[in-house]
Amino acid sequence: MAAELTTTKLNAESHLLLDQPLLRLPYELSRRNFKTVQKNFEREREVVLSSLKSTANASLAGQDHSQTLNSLDNMISRMQGLKRKMEVLHEEEQVLHQHSRRRIQHLQDLYEIPSLADVKYDEWSRIRLNRLLVDYLLRSGYGESARALAREKDIEELVDLDVFVQCHKISESLRKRSTQECLAWCAEHKPLMRKTSNNLEFQLRLQQYIELRRDGHLLEARQHAQKYIAPHTDTHFTDIHRAAGLLAYPPDTQAEPYKKMYSQARWDDLASLFVKTHHELFSLPPRPLLHIALSAGLSALKTPSCHSAYASSSSNASSSTTSVCPICSTELNDLARNLPYAHHTKSYVENDPIVLPNGRIYGRDRLMQMSAKVGLEDGQVKDPTTGEIFDESKIRKVYIS
Repeated sequence: MAAELTTTKLNAESHLLLDQPLLRLPYELSRRNFKTVQKNFEREREVVLSSLKSTANASLAGQDHSQTLNSLDNMISRMQGLKRKMEVLHEEEQVLHQHSRRRIQHLQDLYEIPSLADVKYDEWSRIRLNRLLVDYLLRSGYGESARALAREKDIEELVDLDVFVQCHKISESLRKRSTQECLAWCAEHKPLMRKTSNNLEFQLRLQQYIELRRDGHLLEARQHAQKYIAPHTDTHFTDIHRAAGLLAYPPDTQAEPYKKMYSQARWDDLASLFVKTHHELFSLPPRPLLHIALSAGLSALKTPSCHSAYASSSSNASSSTTSVCPICSTELNDLARNLPYAHHTKSYVENDPIVLPNGRIYGRDRLMQMSAKVGLEDGQVKDPTTGEIFDESKIRKVYIS
């Protein structure tokens, strides 16, 4: 009874390894919201205080009352604009706090489940599976399907719909040969990108330069390079050197690396670079969580026999056994092929093991019973996996040390 309780006891900490992004993203969004509030407040404060001081001095110097009132009206208008911005940001902050509370409660529910056999664990696992499916749909670009699933399962506060929808929208705009939306995103997150030494903005400016050169606008290309590309000489000297050489080569050149720079495939590379940068800034895993969970589950069940040439009846017509191993199934066998094997600390063998001439090991009693059931002559045994038939005199007893 004690052993059974040990094997079914729920380890919440190991479950939460997969759910770290659940709280990390709302935290990153809240921090960005706070920085935006701080920046807007400090900027407007400096402007209003400066205007107030100059207006007061002008009034004391005998300025016309109408001009003083106009200055005060302008300051009031700026403060009202700041108030509206603060109200919008406050609403966003409240939404983020609500999402965080719901997510914390979702994780807390796991700690209140005592056993894997508890029905509440099944319910919690279904919610997590739905979250993983929504995450996968969002990363694959199926935003509407993901939103519909989240709404149906009432998990909209447990998934990051808007963040991934915006990410997909910008990546698609890059694949459509447009840099405007991505540059606007870079400007919004410039402080964070500066800390990570990211080169996304430089590559976007370089692509704009390439397009100007492609269209034959040499003067505009040189001006663009001087304004946006030349300041990065210390960190991107090689790329800038090649960009300068691009002026001497037409778009149909076969010379490398200029042919590669003119290639339309650069747009796909930029889209991939943006997605990578986006996920790094928001502390999101680069792979879908569903892939991570599936890989862990497949690896935990995988053994060397799962990809043997004699794995089971599903892959070998001569086999007389039916495998119940999910890794040996047709649906999952190829998915698990490149994953590592499970780490087993204990082995389970029958108490009367024998080895056949082909090197396969079975329990003697069960092998004899099965050979009799298939109608073999006395003194013969059949390998249930490969279908080979051997004389009983050729089998050898195995001793485990």
